[in-house]
Amino acid sequence: MMNMDCYHCGEIVPAGLDLTVNIHGKDEPMCCIGCQAVAEAIVDNNLDDYYRFRTEKGNKVNADIPEQLQVNQFVDDQQLQSEFTFESDGHQETILSVEGMSCAACAWLIEKQLSPQSGIVKAQVNATTQRATVTWDKDKIKLSEIISAIAKIGYSALPFKANTTEIKNNQQSKAFIRRLGVSGILTMQVMMIAFGLYFGAFSDLSEHNLVYLRATSLVLTLPIVTYGAFPFYLGAINALKGRRLTMDVPVAIAISLAFMASCWATFFQQGEVYFESVAMFTFLLLIGKFMEFRARARAAEVSANLLKLMPLSATVIVDNQESIVSAKHLKVDDICIVKPGETIPGDGIIVQGKTSVNEAMLTGESSPVSKNVGSQVFAGTVNTDGNLQIKINATNADNFLTNIIRISERAQNHKPAIARLSDKIAQYFVALILVTAVFTWIYWAQENASHAFWITISVLVATCPCALSLATPTALTCGTIKLNRQGIMVKSAHVIETMNRIDTYAFDKTGTLTQGKFSLNQVNLLSDRYSEEQVLAIASALEAHSQHPIADAFASYRKSDINVDNVETITSCGIAAEYQGEPVMIGKASWVGNKQQGEASKLEGNCVLKINDQIIAEFYLDDDIREDATQVINKLNQDSDTLLLSGDNQTGVDRFSEQLAAAGTSLTEAKANLTASEKLDTLSKLTEQGKNVAMVGDGVNDAPVFAGAHVSVAMGSGTEIAKTGADVILLDNHLTSLLSLKDTSIRTQRIIKQNFSWAMAYNAIVLPLAVCGYITPYFAVLGMSASSLIVVTNSLRLLKK
Repeated sequence: MMNMDCYHCGEIVPAGLDLTVNIHGKDEPMCCIGCQAVAEAIVDNNLDDYYRFRTEKGNKVNADIPEQLQVNQFVDDQQLQSEFTFESDGHQETILSVEGMSCAACAWLIEKQLSPQSGIVKAQVNATTQRATVTWDKDKIKLSEIISAIAKIGYSALPFKANTTEIKNNQQSKAFIRRLGVSGILTMQVMMIAFGLYFGAFSDLSEHNLVYLRATSLVLTLPIVTYGAFPFYLGAINALKGRRLTMDVPVAIAISLAFMASCWATFFQQGEVYFESVAMFTFLLLIGKFMEFRARARAAEVSANLLKLMPLSATVIVDNQESIVSAKHLKVDDICIVKPGETIPGDGIIVQGKTSVNEAMLTGESSPVSKNVGSQVFAGTVNTDGNLQIKINATNADNFLTNIIRISERAQNHKPAIARLSDKIAQYFVALILVTAVFTWIYWAQENASHAFWITISVLVATCPCALSLATPTALTCGTIKLNRQGIMVKSAHVIETMNRIDTYAFDKTGTLTQGKFSLNQVNLLSDRYSEEQVLAIASALEAHSQHPIADAFASYRKSDINVDNVETITSCGIAAEYQGEPVMIGKASWVGNKQQGEASKLEGNCVLKINDQIIAEFYLDDDIREDATQVINKLNQDSDTLLLSGDNQTGVDRFSEQLAAAGTSLTEAKANLTASEKLDTLSKLTEQGKNVAMVGDGVNDAPVFAGAHVSVAMGSGTEIAKTGADVILLDNHLTSLLSLKDTSIRTQRIIKQNFSWAMAYNAIVLPLAVCGYITPYFAVLGMSASSLIVVTNSLRLLKK
């Protein structure tokens, strides 16, 4: 009896074992209980199309599935889970590394398996990176159950760690190098034999020697076109099963046809053999494929390299004793000691000491930043010259560095519109190449079938749209890396292609165009009920509940015996509470004095205090303009409109406009007394007028406004809620980075257009030459590879300063 292979994993079914699963109306053999259980799970969930589209057999599954699934439960431990999960719109979200995926069908299968599960909000699987981003409701489903659901269909999933990306990339790189090594060495041998065949054509080479040399070439070329060219076959099969055309399709057809034709000539001793051409262009194509892989891997290396900045251990104070713990396990309110030269192990506030911190890994700025008691420091930055004690205020899963890594990973899962367009153009171009190749064969076959065959091969190879496919992704990758190096974190994929079209820049004032460091200049008492000291203490108690930069101006007047109750923060307006049983409010005059409009309209202070429906005092605050604000506004005014959308009163906005005028610049328009909804309405009207708007802000009240802009930019010193809602974060906190963002966007778009122009021009020139028979397969490969190298090299110019 002939041995049967397991339909799921491909291993031999042991003799006498009768395990089957009905798939597509036929009982298919299984080699073990584990594979049977997985196959049944796939069929029971109506996912059996997986078997239609897969390009490789699945992994053999442990027969003792329940025991294996119990191992997954360790990920439900809250302390451990906090390292790799985070909150997203009230749900839990994590990135899982999935082992065993080999193609797009695997990704489709996993998504279909997870989506119907109760509690799964969203599941996105990327077959290229072998990662799954899963969002779930922790009250309805556990993470271990999600991992178990993936395990039931034959895949192993674990929480993603950025350093595993580097390991996988190294493994893939080594695999490419092995293929290149085997193909390169054998290609040299085939070329040596080809010289013998060439010289034999001009001499009396005996028939048996001719057959021997051809047969030897066939044997040496076989590993090249099987092992070496395997990535092209796999890519072509995946594309065709997904009903798409990629550059791998004509390449795979060309290699296969050329090799089979040479084999036919060898076996039947008719016609010429071109094993050396097959070997050479496979080797050159592999070099191009390897370069493409390296270009795509660069983005993943960014997050992997960031993770290396985290120290392994931290020194904490426990019961007045120093203790060394894992930096991953630091908890909020832990007190850490950081000595000069050490890397700060977590985000925290300095409670003792003064130093300078090198934040180049976050901001791109090489100059150390002065820090003292009360300053915020971040994990991964380096303490340069002082002994510090810091109080941790974020866990390992929530610190700033981890969030940057998470943002980078998210960005890689989204393709901008221009990249999708590039893929679509390449797909249509491949179809054009295939049609052209068919007509080329028909035309030339009328004269000489052998000659027609090699002309057709040249058409397939010379016009392969490798350069076209590389034109956009290499430029976008290099542009993103360039911005990251400058301390500009791009969170949304559309930014680079949208930024160069922006013609209107809307700015918040406080903390964006100004430094956001307020100092109290004057207190104007409007009632004799309270003294100035009491008024300042009450105002300070209220402002203690605010994240607005104005609150810092009152911090020094705080008194522990004066407190307020039932505090309510009103976005873009102020704070309402109760003080000694009476209603109390502090904020903009237009809001605080809404019941006394006549009196409120006369108030010119930055904020007003009202107690029990009586305005008690107004406060005048100073906030200096940013040093780089005038430079940025002057530059933007050259080809764009600049607009100020401020929640400050008219007096404050006029005073700011006067400061700008004194510095030699001005805004196109400045609006005062705007609430968040009014700012959003303003942006909506601009959009309706056909304007492309960028909103730059830093505060809580800017977060809802960001939704109305084509591109939203948050300052690095801004509140967390503002940075969460923004498309871009200026980590270095410099307005000039806005100019760098615009410049890099323009340069990237220009590079993409250059790449497209070159790729299209090359194909427009080489296609008719190949059709007319002026290009041999060998030179076709050289031309195609050179075209791809030019595109990649042109994109790398973005990384230069």
